[in-house]
This record gives sequence, C-alpha cells and structure tokens, in this order.
Amino acid sequence: MPVKGFKLEECPNVPVSVVTKEGGKWLPLGPAKMRILEDGSNTDNRVGAAEFIIAAKSAGPPPHWHVMHDETFLVTQGTIRFHVPGKGDIDAKAGDYVVVPPGAPHTFSNPFEEEARMFNTFTPAFYCNYFLFLQEIQEEGKPITKEQSFEAMSRYATLIIDE
Repeated sequence: MPVKGFKLEECPNVPVSVVTKEGGKWLPLGPAKMRILEDGSNTDNRVGAAEFIIAAKSAGPPPHWHVMHDETFLVTQGTIRFHVPGKGDIDAKAGDYVVVPPGAPHTFSNPFEEEARMFNTFTPAFYCNYFLFLQEIQEEGKPITKEQSFEAMSRYATLIIDE
C-alpha cells in the first residue's frame, strides 16, 4: 500500500527555533560560563540545552544525582573529567558523549591545563532553571559554595552525595 504524503497546508504550523552563534543567554557560574540554547520554551519543556565553557584547573559541582531528569554531555573541546562515585573517573575528550540517566551519581571537573567546552542537554528542560537560580544566589566574582549548590539542587530534584 503506498504511503500518502501531506500537503503543506495540512501540516501543523510549528515554528523552527534557531540560536545563532552570538545568541543564547550567557550565565557566569563560578569557574564556568553557561550559554542556555534552549530553555524548554520551544519544546514544551521536553528538552533543554546549553553550552558550557569550563576554565582550566577548576572543580565542578559536588557529587550528586538527579531524581527526575536525564542529562547528556558532548565534549566539544579539551577534556572533562566525569567522576562517578564508587566507580571511578572517566576522562571524556572532544567528541566523547556521556549519558547520565536519573539516579546515576556523578559530577564533573576540568583538572587539566586547557579550557574545555561541552554541549549539555536536560530532559525535561526544567533543570535549566537550576542554573538561573544558582546565578541569582552566587556572590559576584566568587566561586559557588557547597551550601549554595545544595540550596539550588534541593529545589530541582537533585540530591548531593556525601563522599
């Protein structure tokens, strides 16, 4: 049986979103910078996406796990160390892709000599609000404290692990 195509006027009228190289919302987050590319407003909160620039020789967030959302990380420059509590470290290099499902303990850092970049997704997108909140409570020009991380994570279904 042949497959019937649709006429353009029969298709949904849903816009396509493009974020230019200069676009997105930049957030300073301690030794990292984040550019929100998709906050869920174009995907009915199904997917959020961001680019991170992580300074050389910098720590990341405390070890944690997410109750409600998946994260993926595509390293696009340098090397990012993913620490998986109880299972060791993974040094992900440019081109490597890391998937962190709900319930998987993890954190990341850049202990290396070169700046690193990664593309990060959140499913669902509500976790983008965690970073916006974290920026609000962070003291300008200072690193994010463990207490600030805990406060922000506790609001977004993310639990810190004591190691």
